[in-house]
Amino acid sequence: MKEKTSVTLSSEVLAKLDRLAGAHRSRSALIESIVREYLGERARKEVQARDLDRLNKAAERLNAEAADVLGYQFAEE
Repeated sequence: MKEKTSVTLSSEVLAKLDRLAGAHRSRSALIESIVREYLGERARKEVQARDLDRLNKAAERLNAEAADVLGYQFAEE
């Protein structure tokens, strides 16, 4: 469901939006597309930050496991 809202933008930004939208797309459709893309990117960055935090917290244990595996590989040769 769509809801009507009001946003105040500079004439410079509106002119750029109009050029981007072209003749076949409304300002509203373009702005919604841009906001959706921005929100999606923010969500991806939040997930990546959580993943990086988890990896950093487990790094010492994971590095020890990797060293252990490499030690077995070289010992067998």
